[in-house]
Amino acid sequence: MAQQKNSQKQRGNRDGKPKFERRDKKSNSTRENKQRPEFEAEDEQVEFVYGHHASVETLKGETEINKVWLQTGVGEQMRQEIIALAKKRGLVIQDVPKSKLDELVNEQNHQGVVLSISAYKYATIDELFAKAAEKEEAPFFLILDSIEDPHNLGSILRTADAAGVHGVIIPKRRAVQLTATVAKTSTGAIEHVPVARVTNLVQTVENLKERGLWIFGTDMDGKDYRQWDAQGPTALIIGNEGKGIAPLLKKSVDEMLTIPMIGHVQSLNASVAASLLIYGAFNSRHPL
Repeated sequence: MAQQKNSQKQRGNRDGKPKFERRDKKSNSTRENKQRPEFEAEDEQVEFVYGHHASVETLKGETEINKVWLQTGVGEQMRQEIIALAKKRGLVIQDVPKSKLDELVNEQNHQGVVLSISAYKYATIDELFAKAAEKEEAPFFLILDSIEDPHNLGSILRTADAAGVHGVIIPKRRAVQLTATVAKTSTGAIEHVPVARVTNLVQTVENLKERGLWIFGTDMDGKDYRQWDAQGPTALIIGNEGKGIAPLLKKSVDEMLTIPMIGHVQSLNASVAASLLIYGAFNSRHPL
């Protein structure tokens, strides 16, 4: 284990120029859909973004927006802010009663503004690497293994943006996709953290290893995350809320990390665990 850690340090970003060499590997939301779970609704072509902060960040970003709905009588300050951003993009703005917005987002808390957008566009793995290169930093990616709760994904994106994560990787199947609920929970972070969607996480992890990344996972039996050296090119896998990391994917991990717990409850919500680990990596990569 010590030898592995030393190898990682040698590839770190201590000189400001990330290196991507890897040691030889070991041998080998829309309106809620009542007919099916939200995490299976990945083929929907229209999404709704709602809520003040999420709408503002979407208007400032690059997501393709079809239309803007504003609630009649909404606060003047917010109205002027939304109208100004919408006009910059030449968007249609329509005043509607609150009941119309309630109907569009299935009674969710829209705060008086709803955007109709095209389906979210996903990034490529190359684009995740490009973001790290643009910042002249060693890549730090999150890999989410079958996260099914859109609120967990939204919260993870929010923390990822705050801590400077370069990208998130999710599977195409059996996991929540980018939806209005995710956007609302992320409070706009969905516009700033690129999300790549892949067919096979195991193959993706092997590809990341070939490109120089060290892969870390989470487990009850692992190294205390407070001792984690994440300065080199790194990817962190966060497992499913109930089942953890899939067994086959776990075999691809270089090292397991654990969050010590001394209370009666011996598990954490996926987004809470992700936040602790993300900032554990942040502390390692940005020491005081």
